[in-house]
Amino acid sequence: MEANASVDMFSKVLENQLLQTTKLVEEHLDSEIQKLDQMDEDELERLKEKRLEALKKAQQQKQEWLSKGHGEYREIPSERDFFQEVKESKKVVCHFYRDSTFRCKILDRHLVILSKKHLETKFLKLNVEKAPFLCERLRIKVIPTLALVKDGKTQDFVVGFSDLGNTDDFTTETLEWRLGCSDILNYRGGLPWWLSGKEYACQCRRHVFNPWEDPTCLRATKPVHKSLQLWSLCSRAWEPQLPNPCATATEGCTP
Repeated sequence: MEANASVDMFSKVLENQLLQTTKLVEEHLDSEIQKLDQMDEDELERLKEKRLEALKKAQQQKQEWLSKGHGEYREIPSERDFFQEVKESKKVVCHFYRDSTFRCKILDRHLVILSKKHLETKFLKLNVEKAPFLCERLRIKVIPTLALVKDGKTQDFVVGFSDLGNTDDFTTETLEWRLGCSDILNYRGGLPWWLSGKEYACQCRRHVFNPWEDPTCLRATKPVHKSLQLWSLCSRAWEPQLPNPCATATEGCTP
């Protein structure tokens, strides 16, 4: 009974979001068409030149990314290379792996796909046995771990598969969503299926809630995605969690 109610609630929220998005898109298109109808030949020519310039800049940016090693998922040999790589690129995902850990190979498959899709982000892997100092500095205890580096600073981590549905069978889209939550790549999709209509606990385990009824954590620290204003993140990401005695906690969460 409660499960059906949650599904119905999720369907209504999704339907309302789609209707609002469709309306906004239609209004924007009508506005653009009206502007075009009112333009003279000189204005149309200037618009054409502006768009050609934007395409030229986009192509230059693509070539710059490729020259810095974007567009492929590759291994770096040492800690020294890590610091050089993150200095060169604005957004970097680095997979700290060990050959004997089979889940690292699962991550490898997904990262190969994402590296080709998201040229704006550099995708690397580093063997933890060759990076003891870096692992200690970043406090990497669990393998695999993804370090998410932006502007030369490590701003987030994906530790194991807990943020990916707690399963070895997570999809590439789920990992893409999780990385998008940290703004380490440009993500335009929706929520993974396992996040829909469930109860969640923030990673600090201080309270449990249903995000469709209470869309924010008591102490939200990060937005999930620009198009999903209902959601907030406490610490890193929401995890499926059964109700517990802390479900009615009134104090804030500590990241």
